[in-house]
Amino acid sequence: MSSTTKRQALSTVSLSLPLPYRLFFLFIEPISALVGAYYAHFRQNDYLRYTHSASAPQPIPLGTTVVLSQLANLYLFFAINEAIVLRSTADIRVWKAVLLCLLIGDLGHLYSLRPLGLSIYADIQRWNPIDWGNIAFVYLGASMRIAFLAGVGLGKKIQRPAKERKD
Repeated sequence: MSSTTKRQALSTVSLSLPLPYRLFFLFIEPISALVGAYYAHFRQNDYLRYTHSASAPQPIPLGTTVVLSQLANLYLFFAINEAIVLRSTADIRVWKAVLLCLLIGDLGHLYSLRPLGLSIYADIQRWNPIDWGNIAFVYLGASMRIAFLAGVGLGKKIQRPAKERKD
């Protein structure tokens, strides 16, 4: 085996994921992010009304329209990053790096809701469709990432291959 082939073999770990991880990270969550992008860009009145109806401006100021379109772009980036990057590799280190970044994003997303009051995080009877996406679905995504990063359901612990020694 050539040294290049050895390095390639060492850099990739075979990754056989349980079905729940594959379904959630490669299909369900990217599609959900695309729905968020659609609402943030094309249904801005609904997006603002669902987020906080009492402060939803009519008409929507130009600056708010721009910011919502930028948010839509971030949702699109999120969907592409998760669906394409994770499909392109079987390297557990890449999966863990991407999912750690997304977990940090989950925490920031939840933190951004704090002006709505602490009750927003747990008062499910008050939740509207966007709250289910902004809170419950983010809780689910964060839980799935934490479980993955902790190795839950991944079977035997995957060992990082030893680095090739230079003689």
